[in-house]
Amino acid sequence: MSIRPLDGVRVLELGNYIAAPTAGRILGDFGAEVIKVERPKAGDELRNWRLYGGDTSMLYRTVNRNKKSITLDLRSEAGRAVVLDLVRRCDVLLENFRPGMLEKWGLGPEVLNAANPDLVITRISGYGQTGPHASRPGFAAVAEAVGGLRELMGEPDRPPVRTGVSIGDSIAGVYAAFGTVMALFQRERRPDETSIPLRERVIDVALNETILSVMESLVPDYLAYGIKRERTGGLVEGIAPSNAYPCSDGVSIIIGGNGDAIFQRYMQVIDRPDLAADPELHDNAGRWRNHDRLDAAITEWTSRHTRAEALKILEAAGIPCGPIYTAADIVADEQYKARNMIQQFSVDVGAAEPKTVGFPGIVPVIGEQSLPIRNVGPDLGEHTHEVLSGLLGMSDSEIDALEAK
Repeated sequence: MSIRPLDGVRVLELGNYIAAPTAGRILGDFGAEVIKVERPKAGDELRNWRLYGGDTSMLYRTVNRNKKSITLDLRSEAGRAVVLDLVRRCDVLLENFRPGMLEKWGLGPEVLNAANPDLVITRISGYGQTGPHASRPGFAAVAEAVGGLRELMGEPDRPPVRTGVSIGDSIAGVYAAFGTVMALFQRERRPDETSIPLRERVIDVALNETILSVMESLVPDYLAYGIKRERTGGLVEGIAPSNAYPCSDGVSIIIGGNGDAIFQRYMQVIDRPDLAADPELHDNAGRWRNHDRLDAAITEWTSRHTRAEALKILEAAGIPCGPIYTAADIVADEQYKARNMIQQFSVDVGAAEPKTVGFPGIVPVIGEQSLPIRNVGPDLGEHTHEVLSGLLGMSDSEIDALEAK
């Protein structure tokens, strides 16, 4: 039987888009019952992002797996009353509205706390719940820029670029899930039944701050040495040799040879013992000063080998390296298969028949393989009757009347 550490935890998710839903997905992955509240008729806007067929995107199905979907209108008094009834039966509330929106709807922390004095309230926003910029709207693209990441993305002679995914939202979701579990852990460790103060149960996650937190020594380097980091394309400033290198069959590979001992083996492998013997290249600082010369030597070697040949030689010598995968490569990879990291589900893709689609597994692994995904992102309102009748004891006629409003 699968181990799910969060079995018994119930989460009410009021999130939209990616950040809060990612937090809910992580909690759901490890056993929490996640009830996702969506707008009637339209639902979470993610349902239509990258929608290539059918009525629900694979992006929504992925981010909202292991959840239940119910529809409620938070702008209505009846909808808010149901939310408060659900809060009384939940351990966690997740939201990522602009600061002040829950309060405007009469669902601020004090109101939620009155309904459930043990509730953990996890809030995700662009700039946090306090400070002069708190009221500003904030999407991941803006947070990645304000947090310092965008300035380092791309080639030095071109404007900054963005990664191909909403990395700011995903990082914020991971932090939100971690903060939620911390609060639950604190709640379980209290010496008696005294409620933990509300301020300690409100987890305040700002998108820009989560980006700043993964920027390593960007700020300390500036303040200590006056260093202004620049865009370096495929390189990471101060680390060499580490880059993407073209092979003879038209694809590239990644090689990370920046460790001192690894570098010595690496240069022997590419038939450049002269570089291994050069005192200027014996530490990382010297290799960075000469990164163009090193990359040219490595490219000359990789260009004489196919991807498979180069990787085989490098792996035999213990040089960190790997192919640059496409989705097709990931699906075919034996390592992902061995750890159950691509899991198959039959889903509606807008064709005459459902299609079997692989979805990324649950991380981190507990045991030897990914835990099984219980369900992919649900249809809009799929569990409204189940949740409202089973959890709140509402009759079918009461639910129908609520939906009619």
